[in-house]
Amino acid sequence: MTQMKAMVIGATGGTGMAITEELVRRGIDTIAFGRSRQKLVQLAERLGSPPNLALGVGDAARPDDIASQANGADVWFHCANVPYHEMASKLIPLGESVMEAAERLAVRVVAIDGIYPYGRRQAELVTEEHPKQPHTRKGKVRLDYERMLFSKRWKKAKVLIARLPDYYGPTANEASYLGSTLEAIAAGKMAFYIGNMHTPREFIYLPDAAAMIVELAGRDFAYEQNWNIPGAGMIAGRDIVKLAQASSGSFKPVIALKKLGLSLLGICLPVMKEVVEMLYLTEEPLTLSRQKYELHVGPVVATPFQEGIASTIQALQMRRANT
Repeated sequence: MTQMKAMVIGATGGTGMAITEELVRRGIDTIAFGRSRQKLVQLAERLGSPPNLALGVGDAARPDDIASQANGADVWFHCANVPYHEMASKLIPLGESVMEAAERLAVRVVAIDGIYPYGRRQAELVTEEHPKQPHTRKGKVRLDYERMLFSKRWKKAKVLIARLPDYYGPTANEASYLGSTLEAIAAGKMAFYIGNMHTPREFIYLPDAAAMIVELAGRDFAYEQNWNIPGAGMIAGRDIVKLAQASSGSFKPVIALKKLGLSLLGICLPVMKEVVEMLYLTEEPLTLSRQKYELHVGPVVATPFQEGIASTIQALQMRRANT
């Protein structure tokens, strides 16, 4: 593995925090980059203000801001994201900003993305060669985003895309399907679960994802490719809820939100209205193949759901107690 100095763009988001924590844990010099100095300081304090963590304040939509804070970092983890309802207008310009700065400094970029570009599954296990035939607006935007990242216009910057299924973990927030569900259960409140609670789906524990992504990022051969980052297997929503409730000690109702419920919520919360078109993934689950990662990198990191959900609930409850 190549020794790296890292910058995490969007370090205060769900995946960004998990990757920052993994980098710091490994002793890698890391710059946490984000718009809010306050949130960056909170992140540093949560990690114990380690000596190998520096903070960089700036707007990821401005290449000059990114380049000015890079300070010799040669691997950038692009974790900054945009809300569902702003994806069509803001996702690609944000990615272009990161790539323009990376091109200027000739660095490597690890872009974190999801499974939407694959569209409906055409195989039991979806490999990186699975056809990309998205049928949703979001999936089409994400496929255009991939094309931009791998564009020949970038001569000096190198990029890899790490694709995650739906995720959960202590740092996951409302931007994830499970984030707000587990937060509500941890707080002893009634919760909502997006989609069908009976069909098993793939989920990944964010600390596992971070460990695999950082492992991948230090390998020169991994760039200019897509990589699946698979989860610990399939689990139904009702089983997630049982595990979370057992860990929290609270058994308040958890209500499944399907098309009608999401549409009604969307009147007040635009992001919920936009989630409707992705509900197909809760009915026709897509499972990522682990073959390529295991062949070229090593064993997949897969925390059992019982352990991962318990750790998530405990971390959320501890955070509430300290605020």
